[in-house]
Amino acid sequence: MVSLKDISAVCGVSVATVSKALNNHKDIGEETKKHIKQVAKEMGYLPNSAAKALKTNRTHNIGILFTDEAHSGLTHDYFASVLDSLKQTVEAHGYDVTFINSSRKWSNRMSYLEHARYRGFDGVVIANVNFYDDEVDELAASNLPLVTIDKLYANHIAIISDNVNGMKDLLTYIYEMGHRRIAYIHGEDSPVTKNRLTSFYRTAEELSIDVPDYYIKESAYRDTEGAGEATKELLKLKTPPTCILYPDDFSCYGGINVINKMGLRIPEDISVAGYDGIRIGRHIEPQLTTIKQDTDRIGIQAGEKIISLIEKPKSTVIEQVIISGELYKGATVGKI
Repeated sequence: MVSLKDISAVCGVSVATVSKALNNHKDIGEETKKHIKQVAKEMGYLPNSAAKALKTNRTHNIGILFTDEAHSGLTHDYFASVLDSLKQTVEAHGYDVTFINSSRKWSNRMSYLEHARYRGFDGVVIANVNFYDDEVDELAASNLPLVTIDKLYANHIAIISDNVNGMKDLLTYIYEMGHRRIAYIHGEDSPVTKNRLTSFYRTAEELSIDVPDYYIKESAYRDTEGAGEATKELLKLKTPPTCILYPDDFSCYGGINVINKMGLRIPEDISVAGYDGIRIGRHIEPQLTTIKQDTDRIGIQAGEKIISLIEKPKSTVIEQVIISGELYKGATVGKI
């Protein structure tokens, strides 16, 4: 491994001069800096990350807490896009990302906070977890710079997709297409689900839509089987809905499969709508009616805010950043 001493010998200067040049100290001339940096590059010199961390009190590493009960991992359409955007953003600022170990199978596993401290993360982004987990609360209560996605914590920055107005826009569009018997298969209990379900009921009330309790079903996010079973139950009702909303686009295809097997046509016999705006929904006919969440902007904001908390803790405002989505009309909601 090439050392500062090796570079100093080739350049004919002191080790201190080499160190100052590589760290852009102002008391070293530009020509000398340029020459030393060029020699260091040609010799294959790389700074020791551990030594750099001791000097700057930063590891330039950001922890990502991401768990998914459906075990879809990074194939999760929505969060894969968010995390990719976040990764590109922090890497452009010279930071790396590392996932916090969330496996419960390891007998001697560390808690989320212990893992974050063990790795020396400069900050943590919580992208998708069970927010009722005590370990998440412990992490949020620590003094680590922290940004959450789709969850509010006191004294922490949160990047929130506008689920309230997203659901309002979706239901209003379905209403404008003439539907009055509208069912909703929502996701399991979470802040996102609560906001969407509340907005669904409030918008229905504003539009004078009667929503009987049996039109409301629950199915896990990205669960095609659960969404399919709920769809069967709704379509077997004496007065079935004319349109069914699903927790997300992925689970919506579970409902579509059941509808097709029952010999019904979309949207002629029954209309459906998803949520998230995954790419495949725009490439399968009929194109899916949905709310396209701005995953790029969510990831960028999360990345920029966590870096700001790390590098400018005194001047960074603790705020809730709302990211608007967009109604994609598609062709799975028919006109009545």
